[in-house]
Amino acid sequence: MRTTVTLDEDVAAALKRVVGERGVSFKEALNAAVRAGLRSGAPPARRYRMPRRRLGLRPGLDLTKAVQLAAALEDEELIRKLELRK
Repeated sequence: MRTTVTLDEDVAAALKRVVGERGVSFKEALNAAVRAGLRSGAPPARRYRMPRRRLGLRPGLDLTKAVQLAAALEDEELIRKLELRK
C-alpha cells in the first residue's frame, strides 16, 4: 500500500541511522519499526489529569475586604508604573 507519512525530524533521523547501520531501504526500516511498535502492545500514552478540588468559600468568609485590597494593590501598581515614566 502506498501512502504519505509526515515524520518528525528526530524519527526520520533515527530511521536514516538504521538504514545506514543495517544496509536496508528506508521503506524496510520504517516497516520494521512500525511492526515492532505494533507488536509491543504498549498502551498509548495517557494524558495527565490534575485532581479536581472544589474551591468554594468557607462559611462566614467575607470577600469584601479582599476585593478592596486587590483594588488598592492594583492602584498602587498603576501609580508606580506612571511614576517610572517621568
